[in-house]
Amino acid sequence: MSAHRLEPLINPGSIAILGASENPGRVGGMPLQLLLQHGFAGPIYPINPKYKEISGLVCYPDIESLPGPVDLLALAVSAKEVVPQLRRAAAKGVRSAVVFASGFAETNEPEGRRLQDEFEACVAEIGIPVAGPNCMGFANLKTHAYTAFASVFRDLEPPSRHSVALVTQSGNVCAAVYTAGRKRGVDFSAAVNTGNEAGIELSEYLEYFADQPETQAIAAYVEGLRDGRRFRRVATRLRDEGRPLIILKIGDTEKGAEAAASHTASLAGSQAVYRAVFDELNVMMADDLAHMAELIRLAGFRARTAGPRIAILTISGALGALLSDKFVQAGAEVPTLPEDVQAVLRGGIPSYGMVSNPVDLTGNVVNQHGFMRDALAALEGCDAVDTIVIYAPGYLLERLSPAAIDAAATSRKLIVAIDNQNARNHAELEAAGIPVFDDTARAVAALSVFGRWSERTRQAVTEVAAPVPRQAMALPARGGALDEAEGKTLLAAHGVPVVAERVATNEEEAAAAARALGWPVVMKVLSPDILHKSDCGGVRLGIGSEEAAREAFRAIMRSARAAHAEALIRGVVVQPQEAPGVEVLLGVTRDPVFGPVMTVGLGGIFTEILRDIEHRTLPVDEARAGAMLRRLKAFPLLDGARGRPRRDVAALCGAMAALSEAVLAAGDAIREVEVNPLLVREEGKGVVALDALVVLEPGRATKAEAA
Repeated sequence: MSAHRLEPLINPGSIAILGASENPGRVGGMPLQLLLQHGFAGPIYPINPKYKEISGLVCYPDIESLPGPVDLLALAVSAKEVVPQLRRAAAKGVRSAVVFASGFAETNEPEGRRLQDEFEACVAEIGIPVAGPNCMGFANLKTHAYTAFASVFRDLEPPSRHSVALVTQSGNVCAAVYTAGRKRGVDFSAAVNTGNEAGIELSEYLEYFADQPETQAIAAYVEGLRDGRRFRRVATRLRDEGRPLIILKIGDTEKGAEAAASHTASLAGSQAVYRAVFDELNVMMADDLAHMAELIRLAGFRARTAGPRIAILTISGALGALLSDKFVQAGAEVPTLPEDVQAVLRGGIPSYGMVSNPVDLTGNVVNQHGFMRDALAALEGCDAVDTIVIYAPGYLLERLSPAAIDAAATSRKLIVAIDNQNARNHAELEAAGIPVFDDTARAVAALSVFGRWSERTRQAVTEVAAPVPRQAMALPARGGALDEAEGKTLLAAHGVPVVAERVATNEEEAAAAARALGWPVVMKVLSPDILHKSDCGGVRLGIGSEEAAREAFRAIMRSARAAHAEALIRGVVVQPQEAPGVEVLLGVTRDPVFGPVMTVGLGGIFTEILRDIEHRTLPVDEARAGAMLRRLKAFPLLDGARGRPRRDVAALCGAMAALSEAVLAAGDAIREVEVNPLLVREEGKGVVALDALVVLEPGRATKAEAA
C-alpha cells in the first residue's frame, strides 16, 4: 500500500455509496453498476433507507449502520446534506470521500460560496481526503474501483494494461479524453475528475500518480492551478525521469492593461506564464481534446528515439511537399539528407523522384516494394534525422509494412505511418512499435510536440539556484510604488546598470543638474504617484541650455499638477540624453500561482503591438536570459541583422540576471518591477536603464529585515 494520503481515495479496498440507487441512470446508481459489472473485489456498501437490498447487496439505512471499516465513501446527496454527512462519516472512521453534488462555488452565487466555505472548513477539521464537490468521481481501471457516474466506463472495454493516469478539472473532459484515448488503444490506469478542489488540489493528484512506478505518463486538463510549488516539484520529477506529462490548459485570465501599473503586468498574463512554466518543465502542451489523445498515445512509444528532425517517405511528391510545409510550420525540421544517403535512395528511385527530403518513392515502389528496406536502412543510419514518417495509403501501406516492421524491430528511431485509406494492418503496425495516423494534420500536430519533448528529454537540465543576495535591502516600510530615483537606486545596488541622474526640487537645481550632467538632457517628473509620466506632460527631451532647463522644470510641474492634483510630487529627475540604441522592456511580476516571473521584449511596436515577449520564472541566470532573448522574433535586431551593429547581448543577459537577484533578495516585498526602456548599446559598451518602476507589497518584510 502506498503511504500517500490519497491511497484510500484512489485505490480503496472497500467502497460505500451514500444515496445508492437501483437505477443505473442515477448518480447513485451508475457507480454501483460499474463496481458490479467489472468485478470490484472489495466490499461494497450501498446506503439508502429506501432499500433493503440493491442488486443482491445488503443496503444500509445510514452511515452508522455500516458493518465494517470503509476506505471510500461516495456521497450522492444534495449540497446542503454534504457537510453533516461528512462529519458522520469521519466519526464512523471512513478514510476518504468523494462528493458528487453541485451547487457550491461553481455557481458564482453567495449561497454556493457559503456552502463551499463551510465544506472547506469541514474538510480541514475532519482531516480525511475529500474529493470535490461538483465531482464526477474516479475510475481505478486496475482494481475496478469505480465511483464515477460516467457511462463511458460501462460502454468501453477497459484496458488490459495500465500505464497512463488521467486527471481533469472537468468531468465531461475526463469522459471525452478517456473515450478518445481508448479508441486509440491508450492503456489508462485511472481517470480522476477533481471537481471544485475544495479539499484536494490537482497537483496533489499528479503527485500521487508520480509516486506509482507503473504510471508511465500523466495527462491533465487544467483550467487553473492553486499550488504552483507542488506542481513544479512533480513536473520536474517527471521531466527528470523521462515520464511524459501532457497538459491541455485553457482559460486566458490576463489582466486588462488598464488595470495594471506597468506594461509588464499586462503582458505577463497568467496564460502566458503557464505556457512559459510548461515549456521550462518540458511539459507536452495539447491544443484540443483530440490532440491530447494523440499525445497520450505517442507517450506509449517514448522508448523510441524521436525528435524534431523529420524524414518523410511518400509515394506522392505533392503529399511530400504538403507534409514538409506542415512540419516546418509546426516548428519541426525537414533537413536535407546527406549526399551518401541520397545516393543510396537514388539507387531505387527514378530521376524524377526527389531524394533530398521529402523522399518521393514514386509509383515505382508498387512494383519494387522491396526497395523500402534499403530506404529505411539508409534513414536509420542517418544522424541528420530523428523520426521517419511514411505516407502510404491503404493497400500500399500493407505492401510496405513488412519492411517497416522489420526496420522497427532493429531501429531505435521512431517510425510513423500515415494512412488515410484504412489499411487492414494498423494493429499489427502499432504492436511492432509503429504508430499509425489516419489524418496528416493530426499526425503533424502530435509528432511536432512529441518530437520536441523527446529531444529535450535527452538533454541535460541544470537547475538555477536562487542567488545569495550580495547585500541587505533597505526598502521603505510603505507599500505602493517607489519614485523613479528610488527604484533605480534599488536596482543599481544589485548590479543593474542605471543612467547617471540628479534630482532637482526647483528650477535652479534643475539648471545646475543639467549643466553638470552635460547637454542635452532629459527631465522627468519625480513622483511615486505618477507611473506613466509622458501621459501627463511629465517628460521633456533634448534640453540644451540652462534657460531651457528652467522652463522645462516649470512646464513639467504645471502639467503634472494639473493632471494629478493629489499626487506627491518631489521635483524632477535630470538625466543625460543617451544616444539611440536598441530599447528593451524588462520586468518582473508576481504571478499568483508560480511566483515572480521575468518578462523581456524589444521595445516599441515589437512589445506593444506584436507582443514579441518571453517569460520565465525566477531565478534567471545569464544562460537562461540568453535563451529567452534568442526566442524573440526581433532578436536579430540585437544580433546585427542586415548590417546593423551588434548589440551588447552579454551585458543585457547580465542585467537580466541582476534584476532576478534583486527581486529574489527582497523576498515577498516587491510586487512588480519594470525597466522600460533598458537601452542596449553596441557590443562591448554595455546597457543602461533609462527608467524604472518598482512597486512594493504593503506590509511585507524583506528577507534581510526578517533575518
